[in-house]
Amino acid sequence: MEAMLASGIAYTIFFYNPNIHPRKEYDLRKDENIRFAEKFGVPFIDADYDRDDWFARARGMEHEPERGIRCTMCFDMRFERTALYAHEHGFPVMTSSLGISRWKNMQQINDCGHRAAARYPGLAYWDYNWRKAGGSARMIEISKREAFYQQEYCGCVYSLRDTNLHRKANQRAPIRIGVLYYGRPDPDGEAQDG
Repeated sequence: MEAMLASGIAYTIFFYNPNIHPRKEYDLRKDENIRFAEKFGVPFIDADYDRDDWFARARGMEHEPERGIRCTMCFDMRFERTALYAHEHGFPVMTSSLGISRWKNMQQINDCGHRAAARYPGLAYWDYNWRKAGGSARMIEISKREAFYQQEYCGCVYSLRDTNLHRKANQRAPIRIGVLYYGRPDPDGEAQDG
């Protein structure tokens, strides 16, 4: 967000993440986006938390691995909704910050973004590599400076389950939603099994 602002790119944040589970995690992530958007005067669109549709689409993919077909379905669903909004509201370009995560397959993300944008004439997907030139390190620096909530898993219930299984196998405690803030601990953080 800061890089686009510094480059003079006017943009709007479209928050559509029906995959994020549980609701407390969804609200934490959304609130952090709103806080940052308000700080810099960036318009924020709060889309529907359509988790029932997400679960219906994920049916049968509950045990697929991270970066597998479930993730493709999830990216497709979210990009399709983003592209529709962009088309309906006259945005010529859309992009995503999903690719900054080293845990994500950037080609998978970009393929989904291009596929969704291609449905609408005049809409392009910008597949900028947010990791290059120290982008991931900058993300951590900004997170610490802004005291952002530090998420510990992708977001969906299956990612939470699999992350906790990995943590258990390595004698680590389960993820506690809301606990890991940079400088802002949440005493109500609850362990989550997924």
